[in-house]
Amino acid sequence: MTPLILTDIERAVRSSWSAETCTPEFRSRWSEDNPARDQCGVTAMVLNDLLGGELIRGEVHVEGKRVDYHWWNRLGMGVEIDLTREQFGPEETVVGGIVIPRPPVTEWRRLREEYELLRDRVLDKLERRQVTASAPGPRQPD
Repeated sequence: MTPLILTDIERAVRSSWSAETCTPEFRSRWSEDNPARDQCGVTAMVLNDLLGGELIRGEVHVEGKRVDYHWWNRLGMGVEIDLTREQFGPEETVVGGIVIPRPPVTEWRRLREEYELLRDRVLDKLERRQVTASAPGPRQPD
């Protein structure tokens, strides 16, 4: 089996985002022009599934007031991965960042369907990449 690299995972995640995987109450503002918008929570959970580590939650501020939360991942040795940071406009600032224990999926009251859809899409793309990467090439002459 060919090992996955972070770029494979990132490509699978980014190509799996859609209005159906973003936060439902903000679905109407999702667009292909800013596909990372409102994908942070489900993306952080899927990356946590694949890579482990910690879930980090910061606050999104506009003019000094919290307007939302932002989620990302921290792996070993403090390496942070945030595939959705580019969603924010210049007026939005992410501040802070605390570790949030991951609740079991069975206890989620919101975003469960969006998470499961994104997870399934990403796993499907990674599985197809594995199959393609491990397929034998043309036979070389002896």
